Amino acid sequence: MDRTLSRILSLATITLFAFVSARLVVHDVRYVGMVLLVVIGFVVPSWLARRRMKRLLISGDIARILGTWEKALDRVTHPETMAPLMTATAYAAYGFIDHARRALERAARGPAWDAAVEQRLFVEALLDVYEGERTRALTKAAELESLPLPRSSSFWMRRKISMLRRGVAALARAFAHQTRAEDERVLRAAASSSPLVHWAMRYAHAVVLIDGGRKEEARELLAGAPVWPQESAFRSFHDELVAQLA
Repeated sequence: MDRTLSRILSLATITLFAFVSARLVVHDVRYVGMVLLVVIGFVVPSWLARRRMKRLLISGDIARILGTWEKALDRVTHPETMAPLMTATAYAAYGFIDHARRALERAARGPAWDAAVEQRLFVEALLDVYEGERTRALTKAAELESLPLPRSSSFWMRRKISMLRRGVAALARAFAHQTRAEDERVLRAAASSSPLVHWAMRYAHAVVLIDGGRKEEARELLAGAPVWPQESAFRSFHDELVAQLA
């Protein structure tokens, strides 16, 4: 309810600003510069913040990532459930299996846990892939993909959620060596759309390329990957893939 009210107020504010700006410009074109300055003042800081967050997520620095989430975790509703679940999501996205499992164990069961079925399936599907539970991962990815999209979200947010779900399903198929024709495109799009899973999708994409005999493309895809710590499954994935490419 609070989110809906916030979106309504934001839309009303934007509409009012556009209306007033149009009236001012029609009255005197010299106001164009002032309107542009106001727009830049609002848009540029937000754009820079999103760019910094994207670069941080792609860096794979899990300590810094969780550090930036700390305040949000303190303010989240049902913190006894959602804070550990969000922490598990971050750990799972970067291959930290044991850390993610421990975070899931700390999450309180109850209405919030039941309602967070999408986030739980996302985390569990990734962890099953990392642990070699391919059949279980495929089942959970299929469950995730079949969930109804949230009606309260905007068209673009529903599209982003749908892309992430399809990416998880394509990732599970890649590691099970059951790739479909569209999976390469889906993995590329998911890596670009959701920086949190950028490297998970890239490693799955590399598996697809290697299975298809396109080793040079896979080598280029892995270039610039972070140096993963031993606790991350990505360390063994990376070493194994590089060995296959040698």
